[in-house]
Amino acid sequence: MSPILVFGVITTYFLLLLGISYVTSRGSDNATFFTANRQSPWYLVAFGMVGASLSGVTFISVPGEVGNTAWTYLQFVFGNIVGYVVIALVLIPLFYKMNLVSIYEYLKSRFGKNSYLTGAGFFLVSQTIGASFRLFLAALVLQLAFFDNFGIPFWITVLVTISLIWLYTFRGGIKTIVWTDTLQTSFLLLAVLISILVILDHLSLDLVSGVKMIQQSDLSRVFDWNWKSDRNFFKTFLAGIFITIAMNGLDQNVMQKNLTCRNQKEAQKNIFWFSVSFFFSTLLFLALGVMLYQYAFDQQIVLPERSDEVYPFLALHEFGNLAGIVFLLGIVAAAFSSADSALTALTTSFCVDILDIQKKEKGSKKTRMLVHIGFTLLIFLVIIAFNALNDSSVVSAVFKVAGFTYGPLLGLFAFGLLSKTQVKDRWVPYICILAPIVSFIIDRNAAEWFGGYQFGFEILIVNAALTVIGLKLLKSGKA
Repeated sequence: MSPILVFGVITTYFLLLLGISYVTSRGSDNATFFTANRQSPWYLVAFGMVGASLSGVTFISVPGEVGNTAWTYLQFVFGNIVGYVVIALVLIPLFYKMNLVSIYEYLKSRFGKNSYLTGAGFFLVSQTIGASFRLFLAALVLQLAFFDNFGIPFWITVLVTISLIWLYTFRGGIKTIVWTDTLQTSFLLLAVLISILVILDHLSLDLVSGVKMIQQSDLSRVFDWNWKSDRNFFKTFLAGIFITIAMNGLDQNVMQKNLTCRNQKEAQKNIFWFSVSFFFSTLLFLALGVMLYQYAFDQQIVLPERSDEVYPFLALHEFGNLAGIVFLLGIVAAAFSSADSALTALTTSFCVDILDIQKKEKGSKKTRMLVHIGFTLLIFLVIIAFNALNDSSVVSAVFKVAGFTYGPLLGLFAFGLLSKTQVKDRWVPYICILAPIVSFIIDRNAAEWFGGYQFGFEILIVNAALTVIGLKLLKSGKA
């Protein structure tokens, strides 16, 4: 694709986002930025959340990872659906009943200030790492499609990308994001559908023949029953449940959008419809993965070694301008829809949980903007570091890291909700730091200690369980 064409596509898309930002941020204040004044239509939130949840990880990594692990990722998604049901029936009613802005305020009322700050702190670390991983993928594609042609280094690509995101979110916050996510979800799904149609055309197949090809492919294998494998069904399914609860239900990024709905009933409706849409969207990406590898085999194309580069390579160099344009729109939409909400959620949590900005009227808006800029710069630095160190598929890396950073959050909320025991609040931070360290040691030595067993995403469950055990030892009586 011509670099000028790439530049035109990205510029046009960005101007569209700026236009939405201008309309939605008029008369905005801190309440608008943090909660959208709790006036978001549930169906708008549900559709927009599809794009934010799929993100660049799903858009690029899931189709590419099909070449390594077939459709076993779907086992994880089955668990996701169960996790969303738990969120809708357990967490949504709790958060609406308490009228929370930051969900970590629950930990303050349940355990105390140290637990509250610990939960918020783990979210800030988790979300910063996750958002950086996702935005890294988008910057990688933009580097390949545009910036490499002019010899521009990767760090400038990242800086430009994240600066654009900051520019359209710094005023309207979550209210702007609810609307821009809807646009970005549309472009993301359009991109994968057009890519599938282009491949079918190149392979001279109709839709029915394409479905049969996918069904007959070895790459469409879903289940792995080997108990030692990190892709074993039971391990992956359980991990899908608990990672969804942790990374969605206990994550300010996702829950902040749910809490913009008008009431509890609409928020629950949003979760149920979103989970169905998310499942079928993931099926599309897995189908695309099979087709990408089949196309490369038929055309005798040598694919990049890194699975994350398979889809970008084919879309930008083999499928023609139309597919290339929609691919670029898709990856930019995926990147922006995950990074913009992450920036807003990080800003919200830091302002509400750490700075207690709600009790300060003077200078609070300026403080919020400075925090927003600070997290923008932090994500930029993490992406640069990740680019220097990464040597594995991002889709695996994101959830592996999440197993260590979200484990204490899951343990804290689980202990709080499932028991009435009060704990010695001042010791909670130490337990929540120790649990991931012990989990990491167990994970690194699992094969040697447990007869070849390998932990996958389910290390999150071990981490949370260790946190619960630690909290149990800190009990001080009844709440």
